[in-house]
Amino acid sequence: MANVKLAVIYYSSTGTNHQLAKWAEEGAKEAGAEVRVLKVPELAPQSAIESNPLWKAHVEKTKNVPEAKSEDLEWADAIIFSVPTRFGNPASQMKQFLDLQGGLWAKGKLANKVVSAMTSAQNPHGGQEATILSLYTTMYHWGAIVAAPGYTDPVLFGAGGNPYGTSVSVDQDGNMVEDVKDAVNYQAKRTVTVAEWVKNGSQ
Repeated sequence: MANVKLAVIYYSSTGTNHQLAKWAEEGAKEAGAEVRVLKVPELAPQSAIESNPLWKAHVEKTKNVPEAKSEDLEWADAIIFSVPTRFGNPASQMKQFLDLQGGLWAKGKLANKVVSAMTSAQNPHGGQEATILSLYTTMYHWGAIVAAPGYTDPVLFGAGGNPYGTSVSVDQDGNMVEDVKDAVNYQAKRTVTVAEWVKNGSQ
């Protein structure tokens, strides 16, 4: 059987969700997946980016990360999304990327993709669960198969216990509060495993 093809698609302004995406890549590769880590296009004006040193530095650091395209979604058997919350919703950069996928959706090219999601916010009640659930609403319209971590492994409790997907709080200096690396690793491996079940069952 061919390896599961996983696209890890993220938006990150100051680096948190880029780090989550890289951890997901590590876990998925350990599970035998072929992985693409991709960022969605930035929409913020340059003046906004320039006004925040951490944002400016991260944009420069990740300038060579390829941008996600519709072709990546079609290529993938599974997709992990990682995006910060903005007032309880996914950041607009991710939302626009998803909103542009009507062509693939109309052709049925997004059906049966195995998907999972991760997020971050400044505090544990800053919209983390709502952001992931909002992403999953789009996935239900696609006919995708959501592979949420639930409480399927004890490692999830140490990361805050979000059953919908790994979420992390970030302090004023941009540092992650909870230790979520192992939870991200597990979530990625679970996503790949579910995608293997779907892929094997369809052949």
